[in-house]
Amino acid sequence: MDPVLASAGTTLVGLMVTEAWGQTRDGVVALWRRVRPADADGVGRDLDEARAELVQAREGGADEETEQELVGEWQRRLLRVLRDDPAAAEELRRVLEAAQGAQPAETPTGGVQLQARAAGSSRIYQAGRDMRVEGS
Repeated sequence: MDPVLASAGTTLVGLMVTEAWGQTRDGVVALWRRVRPADADGVGRDLDEARAELVQAREGGADEETEQELVGEWQRRLLRVLRDDPAAAEELRRVLEAAQGAQPAETPTGGVQLQARAAGSSRIYQAGRDMRVEGS
């Protein structure tokens, strides 16, 4: 299977928390409207709910489990649509690649997960990006 399509669920969920989400959502709904017209409005609502769930999970610090559940759910849904209409694969690829290309260069598509353990009088400094530590 094509790598873009094999990771479509991961890509879709990753794009839910980016500036390219509106474009991505509209493209996925348009795909559904063409392949399964009766389900298109429901898919739009489901995408909105999934995004809200992911944002809430990230704010609460429990994003990894939620993200993996959403990835699995959307990967299955996308693959079912592609089974119904294999020609839709190219359309899905265009939607996802266009959304990824529309991202600002410094906007990460994934999250940062940091873990550390300290003992005694140890100090731990962690950052998802730039850090400046002064003094002692």
